[in-house]
Amino acid sequence: MVVEVGSAVRTQPTWAPAAAPRGRGSWGQASVATVPAARRVRCRAMERPPTVRTVTIPFADLKERDKDLGDKIEEGLGPHGLGIISIADVPDFSELRKSLLRLAPRIANLPEDVKKQLEDPDSSYNFGWSHGKEKLESGKLDTFKGSFYANPILDVPTTDDVLVSRYPSYCRPNIWPTDSLPELGIAFKALGKLMMEVGLMLAHHCDRYVTRQGVGSYDGDSLEQTIAHSRCHKGRLLYYFPRQLRQQTEQVGSVSSWCGWHTDHGSLTGLTSGLFTKNSVEIPCPDSAAGLYIRTRDNQVVKVVFDEDQLAYQIGETTEILSRGYLCATPHCVQAPSGENASNVDRSTFALFMQPDWDEKLKFPSEIPYHQELIPPNETLTFGEYSKRLMNKYYQATM
Repeated sequence: MVVEVGSAVRTQPTWAPAAAPRGRGSWGQASVATVPAARRVRCRAMERPPTVRTVTIPFADLKERDKDLGDKIEEGLGPHGLGIISIADVPDFSELRKSLLRLAPRIANLPEDVKKQLEDPDSSYNFGWSHGKEKLESGKLDTFKGSFYANPILDVPTTDDVLVSRYPSYCRPNIWPTDSLPELGIAFKALGKLMMEVGLMLAHHCDRYVTRQGVGSYDGDSLEQTIAHSRCHKGRLLYYFPRQLRQQTEQVGSVSSWCGWHTDHGSLTGLTSGLFTKNSVEIPCPDSAAGLYIRTRDNQVVKVVFDEDQLAYQIGETTEILSRGYLCATPHCVQAPSGENASNVDRSTFALFMQPDWDEKLKFPSEIPYHQELIPPNETLTFGEYSKRLMNKYYQATM
């Protein structure tokens, strides 16, 4: 199936002001000042970026397919939004979150020879254990965090050897530490599947919102069905190793010290809040400046917060393209805690990347601003091909 995009609303990159959809205000006005005052949070220091709370939808409302959530979707994910929304009171989420995140330090501290067996270089370390394989914005190898990747929905996405060879980062089988940490697979799949189910509910309401904007050829179920039919979903359990005070000075003052600026290229990304521990004891975040930062439509930076027991979702580039800009992806990064209280503190978190299937065909018209140096106007690519071009671009840029 080819998803025809047609003319796009947005004509500039995500981080720049752009023309508004017909009947709406200017995108250039989507600054911090447009964030409703009720969601603003007072900062400790004036020089810091302002802090805002995500738009929140109760799970009881989200699960009602006929509920009108258009205003919430537009406020959080639309042209004036921050590209993120949180869901409150999701049944079982709090317990499943803690069950998985508490396993992150355990897998990170397995013997080195055991972790080596859990690596998958043929997938570019996109399955199993990965540590020190990515690069920071400085060009240095990122040894501050380790990741465990797996598809929480399918252990074996395909048995087609041609596809496995063509798209190894999506098609290779999961690798689980069945002997050294057997509970990881159970907890990983349980949380991942729940986040997938809630993400599908959110996608349904996103489709309803986009359809009501008068996007003629947009299929009301396209985002929901694209996610539901995909075999490409990927979960990432992250563990940020504890650092001493002297190690923090390398990236002092940088809001991207834990994760560099980027925009997710998939459909929806589900996020949990971080779990912090010090000497194996769970603690609150030791630095109020640490956390998720987002770049707004007019190129300003804000810190974004949501409650520990809430599940957050961010829009990816593919969804922005298919919705013609009515749902917007935003660049974001993560700042590490700093100061004496942050010494010997580790952090665990989990993200679920919900993406189109590798053979889902996407048409990129000339109006779409993303990666035009890689994608000629009006070219049709599968999501797998699109992803490979982006990965090659990233790899070359960080050599």
